Amino acid sequence: MEDFNQNNINQYPQNPDNNDNRENREYNRPEYSFWAEKVSGTQSYSYIPYQPYQQPAPAPRKKSRIRRVFAFLFKAAVFGIIAGVAFVGVAYLYYRLNPDAFKNKESYILGSTDDIGHSRNRLKVGSTQYGSVKSIPESAVMKVAEETMPAIVSITSVSTSRYNWFGMEIPTEGSGSGIIVGKDDKELLIATNNHVVEGTDKITVKFIDDTEADAVIKGTDSTADLAVITVSLKDIPQSTIDAIKIAKLGNSDDIKVGEMAIAIGNALGYGQSLTVGYISAKDRKIDVSSNGRYTTMVLLQTDAAINPGNSGGALLNINGEVIGINTVKFEDYKVEGMGYAIPISRAIPIINDLMSREILKPEEQGFLGVTLQDVTEDISEMFGIPIGVYISFVVEGSAADKAGLKVGDVIQYVNDKEITSGTQLKELISSIRAGTDVEIVYMRHVNGEYKKFTVTATLGAREDN
Repeated sequence: MEDFNQNNINQYPQNPDNNDNRENREYNRPEYSFWAEKVSGTQSYSYIPYQPYQQPAPAPRKKSRIRRVFAFLFKAAVFGIIAGVAFVGVAYLYYRLNPDAFKNKESYILGSTDDIGHSRNRLKVGSTQYGSVKSIPESAVMKVAEETMPAIVSITSVSTSRYNWFGMEIPTEGSGSGIIVGKDDKELLIATNNHVVEGTDKITVKFIDDTEADAVIKGTDSTADLAVITVSLKDIPQSTIDAIKIAKLGNSDDIKVGEMAIAIGNALGYGQSLTVGYISAKDRKIDVSSNGRYTTMVLLQTDAAINPGNSGGALLNINGEVIGINTVKFEDYKVEGMGYAIPISRAIPIINDLMSREILKPEEQGFLGVTLQDVTEDISEMFGIPIGVYISFVVEGSAADKAGLKVGDVIQYVNDKEITSGTQLKELISSIRAGTDVEIVYMRHVNGEYKKFTVTATLGAREDN
């Protein structure tokens, strides 16, 4: 290191561009020692060998990202086409080799399995029945509401209840709905449920324009839970007559499960309101309790909300036609969305009969003079008695006694109307004026079997018995 000084620097060419001396400089450079520098304290110099300049190699050109995306999509499309063709081809070959498989196309749901994993139950499911899908705009429901609400009324009923403990009579108020089904020169005819007006002292009807008028009962059928009330046209302003409409009655036999249903009524007594749902089921047999007596009714089921006060209101289709009369709701904390309506096709004959009845004073009403017991399906199967009403007592000298009816006879028809309960028969006889002849079809037990007989009875008056 001591021989290396400034003079030694001069041994190297000063011109770096002289390529002839580059190689000599590489071998004549003194050796550098880090420890020698640290011990002597002298500064040591080092030189970086000269490297010739080289042009950098061009970077490889990257593929465009868009090209990679399109390449991936192209491969995916090709794979999908190949897979689809293979699937169709396999299915084609399968049905060519097994032609019966296409005719009996069925699907299965595997049931529970036993301890060794083999299937024990297999539930067969038929092939799907395809149907058309029809889109219903919101404006269609609004149109139904606009055209139908003038035909629906709110009903308020007042009845008097007596509390035996205190000897007090307290009026109670109920609410319901009704459907305007007819109008003549004298009165407006409104259909509703029997339980809405049964046992009431006063009935008030509110129309679409909030005008109120008193109504009276024209006819009831407790078994069908139907009633017709009337309002005198003299009690209705002309402006209200111009505002109301007659409801369009449809055909409940033609509706299908899944069709839209619209319920309109006086829910909770707050006035008219509208709810929307679908027909959930048809021909549901429901046991309805009324005054401790159960009646089996065949009803439409819907998930459109039907609440207290909706009874007697209309269940409509999307065309604004009445397809049912709302009657009951299944109430249970486990159940939601199960409301029921009387099919309009079943109700129309009864409503027509109730509309044609004459409003009579008590002394003008007909009287048959029998005590009756209902013969339901269960009783009929248990005791072998025909379905109808069983005569358990005959008033001496009454119309029934004069016509030859006896204890044990079962009345089935009066004037071609089927009789299924004693209450129904009493309501029908009371709607017919005393002195009128009625035709009665009944069954009588003769020689160990029931035989059918027909008799004509002339109704008496209540004041005569």
